[in-house]
Amino acid sequence: MRTMRRLGGVLAAVVLCGTAACTNAPPPPLVPKSEAPVITTTGPKIKEIVVGVDDVAGGYNPHATATQSQITTALSSLLLPSVFRAGPDGAPELDRNLMVSAKVTKAEPFTVTYSIRKDASWSDSAPIAAEDFYYLWQRMRSEPGVVDPAGYRLINNISAREGGKVVEVAFGKPFPGWRSLFGNLLPAHLLKDAPGTWSNVLATNFPATAGPFAVRSLDEPRGEVILERSDRYWEVPTTLDRVVLRRATHTAMAESLSKGDNQAVLLRADAADVNLMKSIPNLDTKPVPRNEVAQVLLRPASQQLADLKTRKAVVAALDRDALIASGAQSGPSAQLRADSYVVPPSRTGYRAVIGGNTLDPAATEQLLTEAGYAKGPDGAWAKGGKALKLKIAAPDRIEPYVTVANQVKAQLASRGVQAEVVTPKADELFTVQLLQKDIDVVVGPRVDAGDSAAGLASQFGCTGEAPDGGTPVPVNAAGFCDPVLQAEIDSALNGKVLLADALTRIEPQLQAQAVAVPLFQIADLLGVLPAAVSGVGTGAPLAGVLSGAPEWRRLDK
Repeated sequence: MRTMRRLGGVLAAVVLCGTAACTNAPPPPLVPKSEAPVITTTGPKIKEIVVGVDDVAGGYNPHATATQSQITTALSSLLLPSVFRAGPDGAPELDRNLMVSAKVTKAEPFTVTYSIRKDASWSDSAPIAAEDFYYLWQRMRSEPGVVDPAGYRLINNISAREGGKVVEVAFGKPFPGWRSLFGNLLPAHLLKDAPGTWSNVLATNFPATAGPFAVRSLDEPRGEVILERSDRYWEVPTTLDRVVLRRATHTAMAESLSKGDNQAVLLRADAADVNLMKSIPNLDTKPVPRNEVAQVLLRPASQQLADLKTRKAVVAALDRDALIASGAQSGPSAQLRADSYVVPPSRTGYRAVIGGNTLDPAATEQLLTEAGYAKGPDGAWAKGGKALKLKIAAPDRIEPYVTVANQVKAQLASRGVQAEVVTPKADELFTVQLLQKDIDVVVGPRVDAGDSAAGLASQFGCTGEAPDGGTPVPVNAAGFCDPVLQAEIDSALNGKVLLADALTRIEPQLQAQAVAVPLFQIADLLGVLPAAVSGVGTGAPLAGVLSGAPEWRRLDK
């Protein structure tokens, strides 16, 4: 069509020259030769805030244990829609930018009805609707390595009406924690038939977003993410034009803050980094707890740790205080020692149940002897001529887990227990290898998704068949199941007893089972230049710093 238009223009010129005088003289110049082109610089300046971060590497799926990170939390809180969001006190609040209402509408079966705003849509104009709820439910109840699937596994059916804008979710049992579900919805219309597996979801980018910002560019090699005000957002637009997340070393972050190139930084800090940031004039710093608790998980599913006495012996060989020190490195995490098996230290309802250190060399000797092991001439424990050698896994290149895993190995070696550390890719570890029995110990995150009862059931509950008799439900990461304890877990999950009351009975039993050794809640350090920006804070509890970005203001532009 363009070619035809050009051809028509040429023919018209020929006709005109045939009927009027034509010359070979060039047309008059558009700009006199004596004048240079004028470049205007009077346009409005871009209002942006640049935040220095440790990394921007994917994936970005907030529902996968393997992809938990500060950047995943930051991006999902701003780019993905959620029915409820954490309020200032951490309690879930209905997001009225997305929802009209969400409430329990039937007691039997327990049913929750969600009404979505008719103008709420994805960045490609597809409506946010029931299929997004259905897709997330299907994936969360059947995929291995997801965060807190217990609540989703209680759902029996999802139905829709009014063009998918009214969603009815029917549960098999009551679930008081239903407000923790359907956070960070995913664009089902783009993902449900996409090639690949769950591990590919949000692996390198966001195929569609829904919120006040959209992704302008996500450049992993350069280490930069640019979020721009979304012109498809149906609510009040942000005052900022864009937010930039930029990877840098901690020294480079400090330099950028001093020059004013960065207005804020978010970094995983040790004691030296804390002192570095304190040296920057007029910089406000605050700890930002993540939704991750670092823990050592001893797997009853493994052949060598199926025996309770052996697990107890291993726990007694660990110097928990030293593990915390090696992982926290006197940074913000050091103030968040995790002495609970379920509730993170920064959350309401946290109560310390683990007293003192775990190290007890005499108990290790006694328990391993009772388990049938004997010390050889080299000081190593063995049974039937076979050495006790444990395989410790930590996700590749993800700290503090690799550092702590190597400390666990060294501590066990000092007590005569041989061990090796393996570092598979995070996705391989949490979705494939933990379904097998060759990994004995895992050093990794326990992730809090908002409802501690669901977290308890997901981490330590028995699993079985899917509610509809379909795909078998994956086991928990430890492969742990105690039928006696399960009754207590179910009572807490279904609201028959208060979680706090249930935990007073459950956590001592978890400690006696020697399945997990909690260490500390991971916390980043936020640095902000208050003369340059306002509104940049720690965000709602466990929601991440960027959860408040729609309210950020640039003051010096």
